[in-house]
Amino acid sequence: MSWSIEFIPFVPWPVLWVIAAIGAGLLALLFWRARRGAILRLLAFALLMLALANPHLKQEDREALNDIVTVVVDDSQSQAIAGRTVRTEEVREALEERLKEIPDLDVRFVRSNSVSADNERDGTLLFTDLGQALADVPPDRLAGVVMITDGEVHDVPGSASALGFDAPVHTLLTGKQGEFDRRLEILTAPRFGIVGSVQPIEVKVSETKPGETNIVTLTVTHQGRPPSKEVVRIGDTVEIPVEIDHAGPNIVEIETESAPGELTTINNRAVLTVEGVRENLRVLLVSGEPHAGERTWRNMLKSDASVDLVHFTILRPPEKQDGTPINQLSLIAFPTRELFQEKLDQFDLIIFDRYQRRGVLPLLYLENVSRYVERGGAVLVSAGDDYASALSLYRTPLGQILPAVPSGRVLDEPYKPALTDLGGKHPVTSELPGARGGGPNADEPTWGRWFRVVDTSPREAEVLMKGAGDRPLLVIGERGKGRVALLLSDHTWLWARGYDGGGPYSHLLRRLAHWLMKEPELEEETLKATSKGQTLIIERRSIEDEIDPVTITTPSGKQEAVTLDKGERGIWRKTMTVDEQGVYRVASGELASIATVGNANTRELSAVTATDAPLSPILEETGGGAFWLGRKDGEASSLPRLAMVRSGHVMHGTDWLGLHKRDAYHVKGVRLFPLFTGFLALALLLGLLAATWYREGH
Repeated sequence: MSWSIEFIPFVPWPVLWVIAAIGAGLLALLFWRARRGAILRLLAFALLMLALANPHLKQEDREALNDIVTVVVDDSQSQAIAGRTVRTEEVREALEERLKEIPDLDVRFVRSNSVSADNERDGTLLFTDLGQALADVPPDRLAGVVMITDGEVHDVPGSASALGFDAPVHTLLTGKQGEFDRRLEILTAPRFGIVGSVQPIEVKVSETKPGETNIVTLTVTHQGRPPSKEVVRIGDTVEIPVEIDHAGPNIVEIETESAPGELTTINNRAVLTVEGVRENLRVLLVSGEPHAGERTWRNMLKSDASVDLVHFTILRPPEKQDGTPINQLSLIAFPTRELFQEKLDQFDLIIFDRYQRRGVLPLLYLENVSRYVERGGAVLVSAGDDYASALSLYRTPLGQILPAVPSGRVLDEPYKPALTDLGGKHPVTSELPGARGGGPNADEPTWGRWFRVVDTSPREAEVLMKGAGDRPLLVIGERGKGRVALLLSDHTWLWARGYDGGGPYSHLLRRLAHWLMKEPELEEETLKATSKGQTLIIERRSIEDEIDPVTITTPSGKQEAVTLDKGERGIWRKTMTVDEQGVYRVASGELASIATVGNANTRELSAVTATDAPLSPILEETGGGAFWLGRKDGEASSLPRLAMVRSGHVMHGTDWLGLHKRDAYHVKGVRLFPLFTGFLALALLLGLLAATWYREGH
């Protein structure tokens, strides 16, 4: 129950103040001239103003409201080291018990994590989560805020006015003063690099305070190579050269040695990837003679913007002697020496299209092509009946690397090219449109027919497609460091012309050519890791029936073996939800991949030592304090004493923590009693007016 005086004027307050000002001026004039009855006029005017103000006695039926204290618990990644997770939970439980002992006080707990489903968070955002939690809390009920954290907070407001409340903010620090840590910082790193180039990565080793030595050893591991070591000085910027030796992801791991007594080794290691990109691929296409499928190859290669094509068609072989003078021929000489000896290694792929031994290329040059493949080059032979003849390329030095031995027979009968079991899993052919479904047989391809296939026997090779009588149609193999492929029919042009419904000729030929040139996306054995939000997606491609589990290394260094789920077409997948932000490394044998969940250079692990520096300005403005609870033995010290304080700018001491006693309430009912209305007010006002008239008349 509460009593108070409240005015409910009959006229608006501005009008009332204007009347009061006019009356005060007139009364001042009366007193200045010393007129009789001035005091009575003053009293009469005061009663008139009181009547216009209409005072009331107000009775309120109030219900007291509990004060609210908000406890923000830091669950970020930096809180998971040096025993802070256990210490934080112990502090939270002890604080909860203490707060429950205070009467008329409600407690709210807010858990603040450094990760989110949309990966938009970077760092410890305690004040962001606090603002969301206080959205439904009236500022006049908030007694204070207590944060249990290591002090590394990345969204501290610039001033207390930005908080939106007037209450003390206190910090219970879970670490101990004077913590030491060494960390590796990536200053600059390229995202892309031309294959064969050397790209620099700038790094720096930093320490929170001087250690025992200022020299450390960096270990640099480039995927597929033995580790290399480099001695660097702490605090100096160091440039590490990285050779981009293949297309696709080039994974580089850099690690600094640990220091005695440092807080954690999580931030001593960095994993990054540099995407290797090729310059334009150079392809040499040699057509043995004009034929219907020659332009199919040329058009496909010319349409690829990443390919520089050099094409020669042999129109006049040496044995063709018809007496035409050389100066009357519009043909150019085939630059065999320049192409097959001087500049052979400049090509990424050589294609022989219906080429046979006709004396154009000396056997020595074909021997050069064979050695070119062994050193890492690529050769594709698109053969017709020429491959089964006595002039076949197989019967040259090139035959030692070709993946199939011709029997001398050529089958001329209609058939639909089909995938073998291996072809259904190989990246070159597994995704060919129309390979499955359609027709009377559900497994029959929907594309058109061919009418020729050369009979061969595979030799140290893989058969991806089969033709008439299940004979090999597309055969591939690896020779030394290079690759070879053999297409045993010259009827791909039927698909290009749309005969019998056509087929995916461009898709097939392009993927085959790029596999020969070792494009990473077309490798038989691949491992790829990607992320979406807090979900890690692992994809493994293999032509084997069974694969080994993959090993996942988290940003904090923990390792976990995961078995992937088998899918279709040689694909194995696993989708899993992860808690940490940073770089995840996935490895299986010699294969490796990395994926970034959230920010790769997250602020969470860039600085992990406990500190009160970021929060000090806001604590000082609100009157709060910072209390160190860490101990060298890893246990938490005793909590400061809690006290409810009604007023004061400083709300803490060396051993106590103050909360604002708000005395907030909720009004359940109100009653109003008029104080100056009715006959009493009229009688007083008329009496004073009569006394004033009487005084002035006598």
